[in-house]
Amino acid sequence: MDSIRDKLRLSFLAVILVSHIIYNPTNSGAVTLTQQTIDLTLASNELVIINFYVNWSRINYMLYDEAADKVTEIFPDAGKVVMAKVDCDKESAIAIRFRLTKYPTFKVIRNGHPDKGEFKGQISVEGFVSFVKKQLEDPIKEFHSIKELSKLESSKRIIIGYFDRRDQHEYNMFRRVAGNFKDDCQFHVGFGNASEQMHSPGQPVIVYKPDKNDINADDDTYMGKMDNFDEMHGWILNKCVPAVREITFENAEDITVEGLPFFILYHKSDDNESIKKYNEVVQSELLSERQNINFLTADGKTFAHTLRHVGKGESDLPLIAIDSFKHIYLFPNFKDIDDPGKLKQFIQDLYSGKLHREFHYGPDLDDANKNVKALTTPPFNNKNKNVAPSKILFL
Repeated sequence: MDSIRDKLRLSFLAVILVSHIIYNPTNSGAVTLTQQTIDLTLASNELVIINFYVNWSRINYMLYDEAADKVTEIFPDAGKVVMAKVDCDKESAIAIRFRLTKYPTFKVIRNGHPDKGEFKGQISVEGFVSFVKKQLEDPIKEFHSIKELSKLESSKRIIIGYFDRRDQHEYNMFRRVAGNFKDDCQFHVGFGNASEQMHSPGQPVIVYKPDKNDINADDDTYMGKMDNFDEMHGWILNKCVPAVREITFENAEDITVEGLPFFILYHKSDDNESIKKYNEVVQSELLSERQNINFLTADGKTFAHTLRHVGKGESDLPLIAIDSFKHIYLFPNFKDIDDPGKLKQFIQDLYSGKLHREFHYGPDLDDANKNVKALTTPPFNNKNKNVAPSKILFL
């Protein structure tokens, strides 16, 4: 009996050891990710740098492994940072998932969420190490008295945390979430005497202050759980990132990296009325969808090339479309934006696969929305068959 128990104990320890090596490797250069291991690795680490490569695109393959070993030496704590690699010749499903357009690509995943930027620095051990150090810098500025807060730049969105100590678990959670939004908001924190008048001992407080130009927004206090990453992340997302953003040639690639379908209003350059109406509907009806889809506006003149690929021109504006990265689906009539629930149903039809089905097989004659039209670019000829519609933005 003891022999069986010992064997079971050894088997259990072996499983634990193998799992640790797979998901928290620390002694083997860059971690090789597969379809089976990638999700747990991304979820288990604060920062993951991924080298997506194919056989013909290897840039000093051993150099990246050397950099990974150096990073592990500097940041040995499990769950802090992992430098990983994906062979996209073998793991094509992962390449499709991250919508890669070039190799090698070095993507940054922070707390399971793709970062807006990528590594584009010097391809060297020192370059990668310096980049990782920069990414792990505390994104929060500390204040030492309440008076300092009156001098904060009022044209920026601001998140302020009041905590007892820096080593609080709640502060570590706040710091991690702040890392995901360091480019969207200013983050400030006070500890001990600097913040004691703003909160009760043992009960940290997080407050949002809008920028001075946002006349419709008020100060707000986070009422969720301080130890729940997703809950805090969602609250700060809603405060720091506008529900509707303008897409331009300059930011299009960064928005694409986020991996969410585009829900775009194409408008004439001087058409502020349609932009206002679109923003109102998104704010009143569609905010619950923002973690699944990107709400955007686009100047139709700037993206005239894109519109031509879906058979539209400036005279057809304003119009609304969903770019799923496979096809572009057009909302039938912009005037229906005033009909409650129409835009939300359009999004639900994307999720259910209805828009994709109608694109390939035509509208369902029994459906009340049978006139929904799905248009795409001409990429399905031999010349451009691998170009997704959104890639037109970069042509």
